Amino acid sequence: MAQDRSFRSSGTSRTPSRRRLLRLAGGGLALVALTAGTVACDEGAVDAEDAGSTGGEQPKDDDTKRVDGATGGDGKAPKPLWTKTTSAETYGDNDELVVAGGVVLASGSPLAALDTATGRQKWSLPGGTVPGAPLLLGKDTLYLASGQYDGSVTGYDPATGKETWRSHLGKGYRQPQPIAVDEKQVYVIAEILQDDGSSKTNVIAALDSTTGRIAWKEQRDLGTVQNGIHAAVRGRHLVYTDFKKNLTVRDTATGGQVWTQKTTKTNYGFFAVHEDLVIVPQGRNLQAFDLADGKRKWSLEASEFALFKEPAVLEDVLYIADSTRTLRAIDPPTGKLLWQSTALADAELQVPRQYVKVGDTLYGATDLDKNGGVIAMDAKTGDVRWTFNDGTGDHHAWLVASDGERVLALHGTQLHALPV
Repeated sequence: MAQDRSFRSSGTSRTPSRRRLLRLAGGGLALVALTAGTVACDEGAVDAEDAGSTGGEQPKDDDTKRVDGATGGDGKAPKPLWTKTTSAETYGDNDELVVAGGVVLASGSPLAALDTATGRQKWSLPGGTVPGAPLLLGKDTLYLASGQYDGSVTGYDPATGKETWRSHLGKGYRQPQPIAVDEKQVYVIAEILQDDGSSKTNVIAALDSTTGRIAWKEQRDLGTVQNGIHAAVRGRHLVYTDFKKNLTVRDTATGGQVWTQKTTKTNYGFFAVHEDLVIVPQGRNLQAFDLADGKRKWSLEASEFALFKEPAVLEDVLYIADSTRTLRAIDPPTGKLLWQSTALADAELQVPRQYVKVGDTLYGATDLDKNGGVIAMDAKTGDVRWTFNDGTGDHHAWLVASDGERVLALHGTQLHALPV
């Protein structure tokens, strides 16, 4: 049985924020006292609603504000098209705000789907989301760990909220959480239960995305953890990290471990993938490894006291900033620097930790509120165009997503739709 042989830590040399530690640990905290139950199909679990209907929850005048045609002038942030108070309960991870099927969803309880154009609620899921589990999109399906803690993984149509798929690992496992999805399978990690209800090990498994049947499952080594996971799939390669100093790749067809290697300093397990490469920030070094064999393909070094932050590959360009607030655009296959900018430092802005791109504008979301928020930058130069901040002083990280026509920005429980 293939196993993870080495450990990695997802932290950098900076002290992790309390919020981030809660986010990474959250998936396990709520599960300690629970054991896997039986599958319970609740036909009434989703309360679906048409945008123009009178049933269901409607936005209230005091929690939804709409400004038609509002745009900002030169150097000024545009006014939100609408702002909505949501049920969001996020901890700052990138997969807690997603857009699909014309709706935007923010992780919380209940899980509410809002129309991206109007902010009106389209449907809600009373059970909500599991702390630490992602909102996972694939095959036009939203995959969620069960908010009922019954050991199931469920798929929904994001446009309507109707359940379309369900799977269950079995009674010997506690609360499987989906971590990645491709055209054929949903990949999950779950604790392996002992007779007394405790757990010392966990399992990684693949579930058939058509039938829900288990395609394969592999026990991971003692000492590995099932929360704080970041994962991605490329072809026959499933790559993932967790709290431990591990970068692991498995064969998606068999579950067999292709390779694993110990890393040094990483940014809470965040990495980027492009074609056949996985790109990992490790303190001053940014390194790219071949998914097939783990061989290093290129490496880029930051200045002496700089640490690389979270990376993102958007439209075949790798964007990454460092702790000196220098932003770089890099060619992923070669590691060649396309450009670098000190515009963030010049404007005394925070470093983005998440990015989306619409047209020729790169939008970055920062970790904390002061001197941060959503930063709009020229995708070809890194120059700062404007910064949006709601002025609440909320300590939550900002999150961004886009439907191509709007940028959706979440800050605490406030969700803003910004024109692009």
